[in-house]
Amino acid sequence: MPFTPYHFGPSGFIGLVFRKWLDIPVFVLANVIVDVEVLIIMLFDLGWPKHRYCHTLLIGTAVGALWGLAAYPLRNIFKKLMNIFRIPYKTSLPKMVISGILGLWLHILIDGAYHFDVKILWPNISISLWKIIHPYIGREQIKTICLIFFLAGLVPNISISLWKIIHPYIGREQIKTICLIFFLAGLVPYIFAVRSFSKNRRLQDGSGGK
Repeated sequence: MPFTPYHFGPSGFIGLVFRKWLDIPVFVLANVIVDVEVLIIMLFDLGWPKHRYCHTLLIGTAVGALWGLAAYPLRNIFKKLMNIFRIPYKTSLPKMVISGILGLWLHILIDGAYHFDVKILWPNISISLWKIIHPYIGREQIKTICLIFFLAGLVPNISISLWKIIHPYIGREQIKTICLIFFLAGLVPYIFAVRSFSKNRRLQDGSGGK
């Protein structure tokens, strides 16, 4: 599965939590860069396996380091992107290289648990993370875990970003008032719906008694 979105959950969550030490864009995009290998194999019909050398910790380390080096000239673009989301961004070349390597490793570990053709410890191909994990955690459980990481990282940070955007214009008392209005706006139709349901239930009970 080239460029599968499930990788963005764990990588985004870890990147946000450890953003002091990680370059978030480099760390997250490393999960896209490594799957270029799978895309090339599929496009040129190079046969099996789909996940080869770049999906190993040894070669993946080199790919991650090269990605960090290649991304260094893009640091100003990444900074503008982070400013949109109100996320502080301060990076350096060593930070980007380390982020590229760790991002590749995370991707490889997830793929190693999900795909049985990934040999993370190549050139030793006898050890398979999939064989170790699969009896206890299946593919659907892995997808669910990735989705949970995605929501855990997305929801709080969107809330914080929205707060930073609206705070200069709307104070806490105004936010309380808006929340109260939304509460009342939802409460009134809820009360009418409950009363209508109760009334219909009594009519049905009355009809049944006859």
